[in-house]
Amino acid sequence: MTLNEVLAFVLELVAIGCLAWWGFGTDGGVVARTALGLGLPLAGVVLWGLFAAPKARVRLPLAGVLAVKALVFGGGAWGVHARGHTAAAVVLAAVTTVNTAVAETARRRARTR
Repeated sequence: MTLNEVLAFVLELVAIGCLAWWGFGTDGGVVARTALGLGLPLAGVVLWGLFAAPKARVRLPLAGVLAVKALVFGGGAWGVHARGHTAAAVVLAAVTTVNTAVAETARRRARTR
């Protein structure tokens, strides 16, 4: 396992955590915050496992995999921004974008060899 793959896994966990952080911190009642705080990360995990994980149950073309990753990673970055940490959101978005590009390029090259 390469360092980039380890970073990718950590970023996936961070994105899921950011979705939970935003959901639990939204305005609204306890039920709404709990539903968002648990539901958004759960939806992210399910989407990732079905479509974006290396051993995903459903094989999508590259564009579909990248769309799912953009949704989960982008949602995490947006959640950080929504909690008032714009600079951290920009850094998270930039790091996940570069990491995803490097990881997908490496995977595609490995498959063609």
